Amino acid sequence: MTATFRALRNRCFLLVLAAFLICTALWPKGVNKRLRFPAGQSSTSIDSAVIRGEMDRYILGAKAGQSMKVTITSLEYNAAFQISKPDGGEVPGATSDASKWSGTLPVSGDYVITVHGTRGNATYKLAIAIQ
Repeated sequence: MTATFRALRNRCFLLVLAAFLICTALWPKGVNKRLRFPAGQSSTSIDSAVIRGEMDRYILGAKAGQSMKVTITSLEYNAAFQISKPDGGEVPGATSDASKWSGTLPVSGDYVITVHGTRGNATYKLAIAIQ
């Protein structure tokens, strides 16, 4: 291996490493958790908090035709959510500043509920029910 090739390889490695570090620093952090209801239950609630600029993601498997109800409450009314369908599109009515939503799920698969603060840090209670 020539010195020129080694130098080029090292430069490429450093560029890839720098790009990775920049992307991870800019990507919103927070919870990324798959939800499972307790045995025999069709609902659950989560008490948590999200830091300004971060997002908490909850992944929940459901079937087409099931009804789902999601509500979020926060002491300072500064937490909201959105729900994404398995294909990545938003569920109508459950867009970026929703505080409650209920409806029939259009397709089977993993739905993602993303929680964020609307002003600063937010302590919240997220309640989810599927039937």
